Amino acid sequence: MPRQPDPNLEERILNAAHALWKRGGDKALTMRAVARAARSNTPAVYRRFRDRQDIVRALLRRIQVEIASHLMRCRTIEEMGEAYVNYALGHPHEYGLFYAHVRDLSPPARSAPLLPIRETRPNMGLMEKRLADRLGGKPEDHTRLALGLWAAAHGTAMMLIMKAIPTGHEAELRAAFTASVKAMLRQAS
Repeated sequence: MPRQPDPNLEERILNAAHALWKRGGDKALTMRAVARAARSNTPAVYRRFRDRQDIVRALLRRIQVEIASHLMRCRTIEEMGEAYVNYALGHPHEYGLFYAHVRDLSPPARSAPLLPIRETRPNMGLMEKRLADRLGGKPEDHTRLALGLWAAAHGTAMMLIMKAIPTGHEAELRAAFTASVKAMLRQAS
């Protein structure tokens, strides 16, 4: 009797890769280790993913979708900023790994024309759309503001994750972040 394809194998592979990546970072993510952790074999992993980098890209897209699900539930830009920082603080290892590899989601600079940032970072597109809904205009009119908000959220998240702010000042940093978001939005309207 011929062997039946496992419809859940790709998901098992990604779950195994995520667990290995979370536990041991880049060094732990080998095709053989992923296959073993997914209770499969290396050829089966290669049939679904071209190489290790292909698995990393799939993990990055998974994190993007997870962040987007948090952001889409927010009613306001201010809530989106808080949700972004909260996601980072709730998943610091994944967040750090994401930003260590996020460049892998973009096509190589020499091989393709410059794409709008929303094309490689869908959450930027969501932010631009929300800004257009609030401030008017087209989403692409708000790229610079969306980048500024993202930079403020990422900087706040990284300072808190890396404990770069003196102990006891975390709430003050969060309040400063909230105030800066409000100030940027006030300036833009």
